[in-house]
Amino acid sequence: MRREAALLCSCALLALAGCSRHKHTARTPPAPSPGWSELGIASWYGNPYHGRPTSSGEIYDMEQMTAAHRTLPFGAIVRVTNLTNNKKVEVRINDRGPFAAGRIVDISRAAARNINMIGPGTARVRIELLSYAGTPTATATYTVQVGRFFSEPEGTKLRKSLIKKYPSVDLIERPATPGSYLIRVGRTATESEAQVIADEISKDVGAGYVVRLEMRPRQ
Repeated sequence: MRREAALLCSCALLALAGCSRHKHTARTPPAPSPGWSELGIASWYGNPYHGRPTSSGEIYDMEQMTAAHRTLPFGAIVRVTNLTNNKKVEVRINDRGPFAAGRIVDISRAAARNINMIGPGTARVRIELLSYAGTPTATATYTVQVGRFFSEPEGTKLRKSLIKKYPSVDLIERPATPGSYLIRVGRTATESEAQVIADEISKDVGAGYVVRLEMRPRQ
């Protein structure tokens, strides 16, 4: 009788764990509300990315008011204020990046020109979320992006090393730079969960960047 009860209890726990896992992976990261802000370093990008696909699937036009951010949903409209001269510009997030320590946003050349950032290349900025162009996608997760490799074998070597410790490790060719590759580790429902993975990866192979993935073409 005790054995049967224990067996039933174990089955119930397994079922509950399965449901919990299912709900966990089904959650979609909430979109930040207007008023959200962030301080950090901005950079800008032009050639050779002009005319190439962005992470959202759009073709990058460096003369449009757009920008790359690692975790804001595509379609977010943000105000970027250059804190050295108080010049401001509004841009729409349609790409992912920047992937450099300390930087929080990568703006187009046209946007950089508007806030006198072309020459310096970088500036300390405040970004403020104003609104969304459309509705943020209903299906999204977070992952950790690691490295940039200019040969598939080089990326495969690191993937084989990481997969011994992390259950989900994907090697992906970068759409904007054919012939170069990146690695994405894990899929989580929250940014904080992904940051735990990024912190752990930093001890193993160096910097990892938390990225919001949205189910859109060419993502």
